[in-house]
Amino acid sequence: MTNKARSVSMLVGAMVMLAVIIGAGATVLLLVSTPAGAQAPVSAAVARLDSQLTGWAFISAALSAGLAALGAGFAVARVGSAAVGAVAEKPELFGRVLVLVGLAEGIAIYGLIVSILILNRVA
Repeated sequence: MTNKARSVSMLVGAMVMLAVIIGAGATVLLLVSTPAGAQAPVSAAVARLDSQLTGWAFISAALSAGLAALGAGFAVARVGSAAVGAVAEKPELFGRVLVLVGLAEGIAIYGLIVSILILNRVA
């Protein structure tokens, strides 16, 4: 394995670990935050904690959408270049290759859905 391939795989592993950490943090924020329709916080300490949770929720929503878009871009770049080569050699593989590129693009959609769920819970 070349040094470039090793560094790329380490970068992908780091991105996956960061996405897992952000996802776990977002899950904790969703479980801890007050449910929709609940009473307003009574004390100043609880209000400050609620504003901090809201800030972290916005950060986690942005990171989930951003990291998912980065991961999808990386996946589409790898799958797309291989797909173009495969279709150039065998044009009848176009339908199968299109499905693989669509699966790679789905990563960004999943990140966007998680981001919308987090922001929906905050609002």
